[in-house]
Amino acid sequence: MANAWRVPELRRRVLFTAMVLALYRLGSWIPSPGVNADSIDQYLSRTGGIFNLLNLFSGGALSQFSVFALGIMPYVTASIILQLMTVVVPRLSELQKEGESGYAKINQYTRYLTVVLSAAQALGYAFLFKNQGVLEANSGRMVLIIVTLTVGSTLLMWMGEQITKRGIGNGISILIFASILTSLPLGVTAWWNGGPMERIFFPLIALGIVASVVFVQEGQRRIPIQYAKRMVGRRMTSGGSTYMPLRLLMAGVIPVIFAAAVLAFPPTVAQYFPQTQDFVNTYFQPGDWLYLVIEGGMIIVFTFFYTAVQFNPVDQADNLRKHGGYIPGIRPGPPTAQYLDRVLTRLTLPGSLFLAAVAVAPSLFIRYGGFSQANARALGGTSVLIAVGVALDTMRQMESQMMMRNYEGFLR
Repeated sequence: MANAWRVPELRRRVLFTAMVLALYRLGSWIPSPGVNADSIDQYLSRTGGIFNLLNLFSGGALSQFSVFALGIMPYVTASIILQLMTVVVPRLSELQKEGESGYAKINQYTRYLTVVLSAAQALGYAFLFKNQGVLEANSGRMVLIIVTLTVGSTLLMWMGEQITKRGIGNGISILIFASILTSLPLGVTAWWNGGPMERIFFPLIALGIVASVVFVQEGQRRIPIQYAKRMVGRRMTSGGSTYMPLRLLMAGVIPVIFAAAVLAFPPTVAQYFPQTQDFVNTYFQPGDWLYLVIEGGMIIVFTFFYTAVQFNPVDQADNLRKHGGYIPGIRPGPPTAQYLDRVLTRLTLPGSLFLAAVAVAPSLFIRYGGFSQANARALGGTSVLIAVGVALDTMRQMESQMMMRNYEGFLR
């Protein structure tokens, strides 16, 4: 950070990012028109379920029902939907192969879908809070609230894109990173007010989880690639050797988000059906063993599924063959695809087990370690995975830009 601050361009980018984050946090405290934030906060604290996860990703803005109450999650959801649709929709698959122009078109579709999802989510929140008696509004005020929340989510999407262009790091990830860090003061306060065992072991456990997340996220298997000599026009290109990096956690944190959302759905629906309340409270308690086993199994399944969406061994093998590349000892074509699929499966299994272990760890600490809820959220699996991943990516971008500046000075 000290070296980056000495570079004028990086300093401007860091200051721009800080300014946008300050505006984001300011908007998280500006209430929507005609909303009693205290009533909604009390209702969400009683309900829990999926609202805790959504409130975490909105930086506490949902509990205030502020302008940015929806957060950036509608854009993230739209991006995930478009990525999954590229597998089943041939038109989107063709756009993805067209390069920059195709990606620009897909991004445009993502923006349109974000607006639709934001409006639908704002409509659901408004009617839910009104039916529960925590929001008093007529038809005109309801329309105003829905439009305000939709515009707020769209504005956040634009702010994230501006950070990507003029700031440092990926803008959407930076906004989620800032939202997650808002729970850190509560965790520190709970740790300071906890018992002696909690004061001693909490920093050690937190440091161990962060170190393990860094170790696993940085882990990769490097597949050697050899390129043969070939004629390009009238020139003979010399062959070379490189490698294909296969990451241990290629799916990232998406499986954890999917599993948490699916398991939080039954308790949320049970609020509308009182006759199912006893069954849900018995079998869908976050600290129950059955709940933890189901959550871990879902994370493993979603990790394999999303990794298959992100990395297609058949396409990778075809691209290698088209460019004259091959893996030493493996024949090009279907044998290469089978080899990549086998290696990817062996990498995904330990990665999925690690994701499941980190996700269920907070519940085990609360149940057997005597830790408080605030401490568990501070070192929660989803929070740590996202925060560490964003920090690593931002650091890489800053280092690459400083390296480019040094190369320019050397060439001059």
